[in-house]
Amino acid sequence: MQITYKTTLLAGCGIIVISMLLSGCGKKDSAGQKPPAGPPEVGVVTIQPQRVALTTELPGRTTPLLIAEVRPQVGGIIQKRLFSEGSDVQAGQLLYQIDPAVYQAAFASAKAAQARAEANLNTVRLKEERFRDLVKINAVSRQDFDDAHATFKQAEADVASTVAAVESARINLAYTRVTAPISGRIGRSTVTDGALVTASQSAALATIQQLGSMYVDVAQSSSDLLKLKQNVASGMMKKGGGAQARVKLVLEDGSSYPLPGSLKFSEVTVDPSTGSITLRAVFPNPKQTLLPGMFVRAILEEGINEKAILVSQRGVTRNPKGEAMVLVVGAEEKVEPRPIKVVRTVGDNWLVSDGLKAGDRVILEGLQRARPGTQVKAVPFGSAPAAIPAAVPAAAKK
Repeated sequence: MQITYKTTLLAGCGIIVISMLLSGCGKKDSAGQKPPAGPPEVGVVTIQPQRVALTTELPGRTTPLLIAEVRPQVGGIIQKRLFSEGSDVQAGQLLYQIDPAVYQAAFASAKAAQARAEANLNTVRLKEERFRDLVKINAVSRQDFDDAHATFKQAEADVASTVAAVESARINLAYTRVTAPISGRIGRSTVTDGALVTASQSAALATIQQLGSMYVDVAQSSSDLLKLKQNVASGMMKKGGGAQARVKLVLEDGSSYPLPGSLKFSEVTVDPSTGSITLRAVFPNPKQTLLPGMFVRAILEEGINEKAILVSQRGVTRNPKGEAMVLVVGAEEKVEPRPIKVVRTVGDNWLVSDGLKAGDRVILEGLQRARPGTQVKAVPFGSAPAAIPAAVPAAAKK
């Protein structure tokens, strides 16, 4: 019994010692697999001033360079329409023929009245000339000469009046031929053959639009215009090199219009209902891609900022006050929150007016690991992350 007790006691102690040794080995292996701790890695971009052309995008509508509504200047029956709807017409081309019979008769009557007045003028002129000679020798009284002279002057006035009447009748006769006032594309006709029209009626017979060039009218906020002038005056931004600002166009389907335009006109009055100013740009339209009334977006070149500070939008957050914030890597490689002032977006970047300077390193990647005041490892944004050493299997260690 004594031998058995000692044997059992020794066996139990051996088991305890072996368990302790195995536990120590396991902890050593586990500790060997854990990588050494270090500062978190963040992707940063170094701020560098750059030259940026600033633009603004404004909605607008296209209008023809020239537009003319064709209206009759005399009344009558339309005898014939002499153009095809939707075709191109030239200035002076005959569009409608109004029945000219009445106006031809009026013209003939005016010419007859002119001939009668001229014949009467010849008679009274001869009488006035005879009396002019006779009054010098007192062969006729001075009163008779004055009467003859007055009759002569009245006859001259009658001739002038009939000449004007003839010209008026000729003009009215010419107005029976309704011609195109400008060259361009003519639309649909509002009247047909046999329709009765009146002089200067409110309804146009047709409309002609010149589409070789097109206006684009856009509205810009007056506050934006004031801010632009202030930036130019302060030197933050300078105007472009040309005398006229260049304008690009985006069509309704999102495609870009291939030909650039130029800013031609800026309204001098602010619309009190909208607080905006109308700007007008002109675009060449050789293929007549632009049609009147199209909705477009005009991109206007406002000016150039020679030392613009841009920061990616992904690196900008907002604090509870709504202020824009970025995280920068400062002294001793520690994270510092930095409030900034942003002016506008430029592509996928913010244009910063205050809070950042050249050489600042702004964190764009790893923001969730960058805590203010903590030390980080800054690497260029977009570079491949450092490889983490793989754990060595326990079997390999043995």
